[in-house]
Amino acid sequence: MVSSDAPDGARASGSGVPDADADAGGAAGERIIVLDRWATIVFAVVAVAAAVAPDPLEFVAVPVFLALFVLGCGAFLWAYAAAISRSRYDEVSVGGAFFLAGDVAPPAVARMFRILLAVQVVVAVAAAAVRPFTALAFAVLVPVVGLGLMALWGAYHGRFPPRGAPDEEARSAQ
Repeated sequence: MVSSDAPDGARASGSGVPDADADAGGAAGERIIVLDRWATIVFAVVAVAAAVAPDPLEFVAVPVFLALFVLGCGAFLWAYAAAISRSRYDEVSVGGAFFLAGDVAPPAVARMFRILLAVQVVVAVAAAAVRPFTALAFAVLVPVVGLGLMALWGAYHGRFPPRGAPDEEARSAQ
């Protein structure tokens, strides 16, 4: 069911953002979580391998690190646009949309994103510390993918209260 004031395809909660994952029969945002999980696994494997054998794998590691960084930047921009669009119908907070603060996400989802981000940060710092002043220092850019995908989930699937009607807000201010 679509609310009357929301654009076509919007959720009944009043959000201006369609919930494509839920329509496909999966849990809301499951694809974003799976993408973050796979990005973390690929990053960890490549970073550890490049730290152990830097000479042959450095030329593989840097493009992987940069690709994950660019993916994270794109996810951030997409999340920002989605949050702006959604803010017309819902009271979207920056902390909620970008960091899943408060009750925006179910605890299991927020925990998963935070654990994956922590793994990315630890692996990035460890890889850069093991081989300082080498191309492995690009690993510190990778946690942007974890932040960007967390923001994308929050902007699309986070639970925010609907905006009050402008007439109600004006009356309550008087």
